[in-house]
Amino acid sequence: MTDTNLFFLPGTTVVRRDVHAGRVWTAMPQRVVADTGDVLTLAYWPGIESLAPTSWITSTRTGDQALREHGLAELAAGTWTLDRYQWTGTTLLSHFLNGEWFSVHCFQDAATGDPLRWYVNFEKPYQRRPGGIDTLDLCLDLVVTPDLSGHHWKDRQEYAQLRGLGVIDDYLHHQVERAKGRAIAMLDNRTGPFAAGWPAWTPDPAWPLPELPADADHIPDQTLR
Repeated sequence: MTDTNLFFLPGTTVVRRDVHAGRVWTAMPQRVVADTGDVLTLAYWPGIESLAPTSWITSTRTGDQALREHGLAELAAGTWTLDRYQWTGTTLLSHFLNGEWFSVHCFQDAATGDPLRWYVNFEKPYQRRPGGIDTLDLCLDLVVTPDLSGHHWKDRQEYAQLRGLGVIDDYLHHQVERAKGRAIAMLDNRTGPFAAGWPAWTPDPAWPLPELPADADHIPDQTLR
């Protein structure tokens, strides 16, 4: 059941965080578009500053895959460090489904508004907290064409690496395998976020940039289960 005291009002800022072993791995401030309790819809666009591991930031800038793999090893060992980075290039409309092991994102070209791809991100079911939600990205993704006519799997190698490192244990793997079937069924049957097809939306230029709170990387006496 969703705690109605933690519903988020449209227009407010919430922070979506990845949390592992009691530490924040990423923190992304986003604008609330809608919150039904069952589906939380957030917007993210260029200029927003987030927190991410330094290895991920550098690998994204340089395309260094070995550094990206090193970042996953840091995740397993709990040795990562965080820094700020600024999002560029695309806007996202993101749907977080209550109790589900994946979220669904629509990527658009920020300059033209052209649709680029649907993105199904497999992750732990999010937990609401004051000011945002906590989850953990499990690296496996399903990339879908804007017209829903085709799809392919992404980052299987990174998922396998997290399996080997013990971050994704047998329980988590079982949940992901079941979630893969639900995501494909949702796509095939055009249900959930796919029901209405590609959303006609763009961030309002008047929207202020969501900002990270000073304590975005702080977890007081709790860990994500």
